Amino acid sequence: MFITTSAFTAQAVEFANSVERLVLVDGKRLADLMIDNEVGVTLRPVRVPKLDTDYFDEE
Repeated sequence: MFITTSAFTAQAVEFANSVERLVLVDGKRLADLMIDNEVGVTLRPVRVPKLDTDYFDEE
């Protein structure tokens, strides 16, 4: 397994595909794995306001 916080070159991906059981983990996948498994991160709810358009309807 090779892990980077950046990205792999096309040549690195091609090489990894030619080697059995070699896994590449780039920065995006690493962040996704950390979030999914709650490793080194704290999940918290976020409130996103939504405009109530009915409030502004003219009669």
